[in-house]
Amino acid sequence: MTLLDALHWGPASKATPRQLVVLCHGLGADRYDLIDLAPTWAHACPDALFASVDAPFPHDSGFGRQWWSVADRSPPLMRAGVQRAAGFLDAFIDAELARLGLPPEAYALMGFSQGAMTVLFTGLRRRVAPRAILAFSGALLAPETLAAEIADRAPVLLVHGLEDDVVPAARSREAEAALKAAGVPVDAAYVPQLGHGIDDTGLTLGAEALQHGFA
Repeated sequence: MTLLDALHWGPASKATPRQLVVLCHGLGADRYDLIDLAPTWAHACPDALFASVDAPFPHDSGFGRQWWSVADRSPPLMRAGVQRAAGFLDAFIDAELARLGLPPEAYALMGFSQGAMTVLFTGLRRRVAPRAILAFSGALLAPETLAAEIADRAPVLLVHGLEDDVVPAARSREAEAALKAAGVPVDAAYVPQLGHGIDDTGLTLGAEALQHGFA
């Protein structure tokens, strides 16, 4: 399997990395889309290396990248898509931790939109739990398989704009309920007057989640 390409930033402390934070963009974006989160969140984890990855496949439109095609959004194809994407993300995490000489638990995952769907699916099925999973404007795919497949109960942060007309906020509410039912610790914030994006509320909550996760 070809490893995902990534942009790196940090650590802010200039020290040898002690943690890894993997950033996963949304549909049609690329690794440049989220890398600016790194200096914003660096105060929360100054010894972390941030890696903003390219999704594995070119977007169907020819512009940007995608974790899987959404030309057909039927649940079986969405489940198959995120399962395949998880394999790429798993391989990247393992390779980066090994390259950096970090222990297997010294990482956190963050995703936006389709990237959020990817980190929620992947992170809860890894043998060694991430220190935190941050999911912005996303959804929990294949919730019916979670009880049988869950391998860890990493703390999850869900943030969603109430005016999101791309991925409705109801998808994060559904995720919150399913994760709590599975015994996963969840913090959720639903932001008024926010569409499909990340605002200052999300940035603050994300920093707090990383700081707590790596404490």
